[in-house]
Amino acid sequence: MKNKKWSYEFLLIIHAAIAIAVFAVPFLSKIYSLIIPIVGFYIVYKTKNKNNEVLLVTAYLVGAEVFLRMTGGNFNNEYVKFSVIFFMLMGMFYSNFSRNGFIYCFFLILLIPGILFTVAASDPSIDIKKALFFNLSGPVCLAISAIYTMKRGMLFSDLQNIMVALGLPVVTTTVYLFLYNPSVKDVITGTQSNFETSGGFGPNQVSTILGLGMFVFFTQFILFSKSKRAILLNGFLLVFITYRGIVTFSRGGIITAVGMIVCLLFLLYRNSNARGRGKFILIFVVTALMGLGIWTYSSIQTSGLIEKRYANKDARGREKKDRLGGREEIMDAEIKLFLDDPILGVGAGLSKSRRLEYLKEEAASHNEITRMLSEHGIFGIFGLLILFITPFVLYINNRQHLYFLSCVVFWLLTINHAAMRIAAPAFIYALSLLSVKIKIPEKAENLVD
Repeated sequence: MKNKKWSYEFLLIIHAAIAIAVFAVPFLSKIYSLIIPIVGFYIVYKTKNKNNEVLLVTAYLVGAEVFLRMTGGNFNNEYVKFSVIFFMLMGMFYSNFSRNGFIYCFFLILLIPGILFTVAASDPSIDIKKALFFNLSGPVCLAISAIYTMKRGMLFSDLQNIMVALGLPVVTTTVYLFLYNPSVKDVITGTQSNFETSGGFGPNQVSTILGLGMFVFFTQFILFSKSKRAILLNGFLLVFITYRGIVTFSRGGIITAVGMIVCLLFLLYRNSNARGRGKFILIFVVTALMGLGIWTYSSIQTSGLIEKRYANKDARGREKKDRLGGREEIMDAEIKLFLDDPILGVGAGLSKSRRLEYLKEEAASHNEITRMLSEHGIFGIFGLLILFITPFVLYINNRQHLYFLSCVVFWLLTINHAAMRIAAPAFIYALSLLSVKIKIPEKAENLVD
């Protein structure tokens, strides 16, 4: 147990050191970006994926994606999504997959009409290849990941190892943000999303991955801290990541993290006995005090502007007309496009250009649901129904999956404010499909039904 603890601390130190090294020598981010899949491939090949090493590798890639994009390490915007797809297929090759996963093959088939419609349109002013890759890499990544994880048996402790693998690069991201902008006070001038506190990258995506890191280290803090030293370490990481997430001034990732934590506490409470529920009073009090402390410190550091941001006010305290940073107009335009062509939609990747007639300017969608409706029509509706219903059907006989609701909530809220720009919502959705056991079963069971 001692060795495990020290190895955990050592990994945290290494990942903090990676942030320092990349900050000092930016080119190292490219090297880091190459090393991850190469080492991951070696691990999976060597182990033949006997213990779902594929999920550890892909979790790490997902956790590192924003850091790589922030520091110029990724080779293109879809680099991590394609890497995740590759490793999931590799995992299927070694470990097979459940026949039930074919429901997600049907989901992929539903995307084909929209693709054919786009190809047939052949508008010379539109880069068809780029439009398809940009809009379909996320759904394809989700479907392939879901096929692999569908009803795949796993111990809860192994699932936590996957979450930690995801969380380690988030530590790297957070340390890098501190190095990039050590003094939040000096750069906060308004209530808009802040690129300075987000490492010069998109605040929406940074807050999304930091919010995911909040959840990872919250679970480490309340479920896997077996000593005072571990409590202090995980508590510090939780506070540090939460604070840096809040001061990005991008609300989506933080609100999503809070939703995930609430769902986890709900399932933990519901699955606890009378004695266990008594301990929840302490957990609730500690969580509330930590949250209050972080929020108070954030408010002081931002001169109260963070409170105005979450109250949807500008720096002068005036109520803003829109609550979603202009996303309402895009969503309304996409709904109009759907109503204009509810059967086939406008074609995969074409809603951005077609919205010109409504918005008079091109703007990428931030909402995967309205994008699916506008671009895929009724086929998009059926696809969304598959994504919504399947996890809950599985959960009926999967009540020991304590992270189930949190995973679904992360996916649902994230695709509503950040679409599927990064691989995180696809991967976390897939984790909700795992068949999780808290205790080791008396008889050995197959990993896949």
